[in-house]
Amino acid sequence: MKRKVTLKQIAKELDVSISTVSKSLKDSPEISEDTRQKVQAFAKLYNYKPNNIALSLKNKKTKTIGIIIPEIVHHFFATVISGVENVANEHGYNVIVCLSDESFDKEVINMEMLANGSIDGFIMSLSKETQQKKDFHHITEVINQGMPVVMFDRVTNDILCDKVIIDDSQAAYQAVKTLVNKGYKKIALITTVDYVSVGKLRTEGYIKALQNSDIKIDENLILKIEDIDHCDEAIENLINHQEIEAIFAVNELFAVTAIKASLKIGLKVPEDIAVIGFTDGIISKYSSPSITTVSQNGIKMGGKAAKMLIERLEREDEDDEHYRTEVIETHLVERESTPTL
Repeated sequence: MKRKVTLKQIAKELDVSISTVSKSLKDSPEISEDTRQKVQAFAKLYNYKPNNIALSLKNKKTKTIGIIIPEIVHHFFATVISGVENVANEHGYNVIVCLSDESFDKEVINMEMLANGSIDGFIMSLSKETQQKKDFHHITEVINQGMPVVMFDRVTNDILCDKVIIDDSQAAYQAVKTLVNKGYKKIALITTVDYVSVGKLRTEGYIKALQNSDIKIDENLILKIEDIDHCDEAIENLINHQEIEAIFAVNELFAVTAIKASLKIGLKVPEDIAVIGFTDGIISKYSSPSITTVSQNGIKMGGKAAKMLIERLEREDEDDEHYRTEVIETHLVERESTPTL
């Protein structure tokens, strides 16, 4: 059985651009007869089948960027969208936003819909289900057809593309070390299941901070939430049944839920229990008490992702495979949920 090839592989084998291959297969008069015949013969020999997931190539620019995010209610993703739009609009690009709703199938459908001539490139954060399945074929196909992708926040090392992240592990490490430096030893962790990349990295930072402080890891103080929409009961159970001095939560929903559960059983925050969250969204600023949190700077992350995508879309060497990973700095914003030293 003959191996199947992509546009990208045909271009590499024949030492021509992806655009030349695409035009040759469509009998474009822009391409010489000799080149067209050579490309078509090679494609036939190796059973090339055009994939409808990515027909919007560089010769059909839409000046539109597609963003796919896992959820819309999360303040962080809203700020990323704002950052993307600011930079995109400055460069004459429009933005289309799609929601995967943490679903692999929805993520695939969104990519198919947008890639079929609607946009020039993608900015995306992986859904929880995509990370669980570890199935990235839809992204690979888009990239192989010549459409650039920039991942942010939730990324995978299995895909070669530009990425914008924060150092999740180090940010968590610094947050937990702040609690240790304030004298806390029994520090609980409220995190996601391990297949969510950012949750796993923040868990690693928590463990490293305790180990480096000679504090024994107590598995009973580590709560991994799978169903974020119904986390209340699990968090209440943790606080009710474990002796805890402080909590590090990997997002602000977990943090505010932990504060609510603590207050419900008569614990004062931060006098009886301290809490640090992650994101620095509206909830963190306006909850009572306000929440000490790691700031991710979503606007800067979105702006950087848009700049990287636009640079790749507008560079002359469309086959450049040198990819970058940009790391956005974080800092801890101290508020009422932790005591001052």
